[in-house]
Amino acid sequence: MGRRTGAALAAAFALLLLVAGCTGSVPIKRILDNPREYADHTVTVQGDVTDVFSLVFVKWFTLNDGTASINVVTTRPLPAKGEHLRVTGTVKQAFSIGDEVLTVIVEKRPNRPPSPASSPAS
Repeated sequence: MGRRTGAALAAAFALLLLVAGCTGSVPIKRILDNPREYADHTVTVQGDVTDVFSLVFVKWFTLNDGTASINVVTTRPLPAKGEHLRVTGTVKQAFSIGDEVLTVIVEKRPNRPPSPASSPAS
C-alpha cells in the first residue's frame, strides 16, 4: 500500500470516527461497566424500548441499545414498546442489595417555553 493510499485510508477512518462520535450518545454498557464514572452526570442514550412499568407515582421504561439495557425513570407519558428513543438524563444508583446494583437514568424533562395561558397579562 502506497503512502498516499495509507494516508487517505487513515483520514477516512478518522472522519468516520468523528461522525460516529457526533451522535453524542453513550453506549449503555459503558455506563453499567463504569457506574462511578457516570454517577450524577448527565448522559444521552438511545435505543429501543423493551419494557414499560408504572406503579402509582413511579414510571420507568427499559431502553436497549444493543450493548445493554438500562431503566429510565420518567415523569412523562410512557413510550410504547418497540419505540426508538433518544433520552437525556442523570445517572443514579437506585439501590444495592448484596452484589446487585441497580443503575438507572432519571430522564430530564425537556425545556419548553411557557404557554401563552401562563404568561402574565400585558
